[in-house]
Amino acid sequence: MKKAAKLYRMVTDEHICPFGIKSKDLLERNGYKVEDIHLKSREETDKFKEKHSVKTTPQTFIGEKKVGGYDDLRSFFGKPKEQNQDGVTYKPIVAIFSVTFLLALAVNWYATKQLFSISMLELFISFSMCVLAIQKLRDLFSFTNQFITYDLLAMRNVRYAYFYPFAEAAAGLSMTAKVGLIVSSPLAIFIGTIGAVSVIKAVYIDKRDLKCACVGGNSNVPLGFISLTENIMMIAMGVWMLI
Repeated sequence: MKKAAKLYRMVTDEHICPFGIKSKDLLERNGYKVEDIHLKSREETDKFKEKHSVKTTPQTFIGEKKVGGYDDLRSFFGKPKEQNQDGVTYKPIVAIFSVTFLLALAVNWYATKQLFSISMLELFISFSMCVLAIQKLRDLFSFTNQFITYDLLAMRNVRYAYFYPFAEAAAGLSMTAKVGLIVSSPLAIFIGTIGAVSVIKAVYIDKRDLKCACVGGNSNVPLGFISLTENIMMIAMGVWMLI
């Protein structure tokens, strides 16, 4: 006979609580038959919270015992609290570089039946530039607000902050197709050099503790070595393509 649990979670036309779904899944994966009780309005939810003296939903009950919310349920099953992106993290940049590297391998294999080659490295850098540009372009407002706090040219001319992600995307696309390199290569060298100098000054000379706008605005990636690497990659790619 399966163990039984009661789960109270908010499910309305306007809102379905994600932690309620996760709680239900966690209980079922641990062998519980879940009595899934929906709180179908804000008023019903507020009454439930008042009755059980809790501040949030979902709430899980096993037998007569109130286990609590999603974090409490994870603790009940001996699992650590899920990590969010509030603190400093390199996860976004690791994810981007990992996927663009694998994508470059896949395309290179399709085109040449080789995994590792100079063309694969070229594709990796140009794909990375394009994806990083997408991250910036998805929210130009947030990107520019973060970028102008450390980029030396953007500090003097705010319009350059709006120009930068379009230039990065154009250079990446040009280098992928190997078209218009006489324009895109100097462009990549130009923005990469300004970026590298800006990072060196902000981080290694002025010792400022800043977040990097390389993966878009409101990022929690720290400004430093990773940001410098992006700029050096652009410079190196621009020089290589000119050669």
